[in-house]
Amino acid sequence: MMTYNNLYLDIRRRLKQEGYPGASLEARELVCCGSCKTKEEFYRDAPLYVPPEVEQAVRDLLERHLHGEPVAYLVGEWEFYGLTLDVSEAVLIPRIDTEVLAGEAIEYVRGAGRCRVLDLCAGSGCVGLAVAANAPECRVLLGEVSEPAVRVCRQNIRRCALTAQVSVMAMDVLKPPPKSLGEFQCIVCNPPYIPRADIAGLEISVKKFEPYLALCGGEDGYDFYTAVSQMWKELLAPGGRLYFEVGAGQADTVLLIMRAEGFGDINVVPDTQGIPRVVYGTLLVEV
Repeated sequence: MMTYNNLYLDIRRRLKQEGYPGASLEARELVCCGSCKTKEEFYRDAPLYVPPEVEQAVRDLLERHLHGEPVAYLVGEWEFYGLTLDVSEAVLIPRIDTEVLAGEAIEYVRGAGRCRVLDLCAGSGCVGLAVAANAPECRVLLGEVSEPAVRVCRQNIRRCALTAQVSVMAMDVLKPPPKSLGEFQCIVCNPPYIPRADIAGLEISVKKFEPYLALCGGEDGYDFYTAVSQMWKELLAPGGRLYFEVGAGQADTVLLIMRAEGFGDINVVPDTQGIPRVVYGTLLVEV
């Protein structure tokens, strides 16, 4: 028999051998999930022996992960910007790169006081929920076209205890917005941005398990940037901000799309690897 700590070390070693960069985090999550323990319980029980059926459950999860299934989907939750969120195969897994988008929007919204924020292509709701949790004076509307994803958003609003501040609606970003939504001081959007032909070349954990609807940005990857910049700017208050996450190599084109649609003071922000990751601009006031 082995202890929980030794089981964790064994799983971590196997993941490292297979080249998984997040081996330590993933090993802990798999052990916690297979043993039905919280992180705190895992650390508390680390010296204790693992029942054989629990060890087998953990190793079964490991094998599924080694065959491509993401840990986040196996455990049913993931952390983003200090929040623990429900995830399923209906939504993209929140990633550390997207925290750059959330952080930039939070900085702006905090300075705007009481304002309304629209999170388009919300997925799990991670960006809008992070904004709401860190800027308590704002009100956030999550917009998502997929009904299963809308249900995940509702679960996360409740889980984060933000029901008084955040709501969710089904909406199609590729269509004109209903005027009844009103005016927003900030729009954030992490849209599908992978060109259709590139989907087949993605890692198996992405192309097989994550939702195609949340990945494909059209033939060239820019369908959603164009639609939001052209149509959804109508919901922005004069002087309001639009924030996009962009894929590698897309920042310059997105900047040009925004500039052509009347946005100024456009900035590009890199992620932790130095890759341009966020493009944002201000809707210019016509005089």
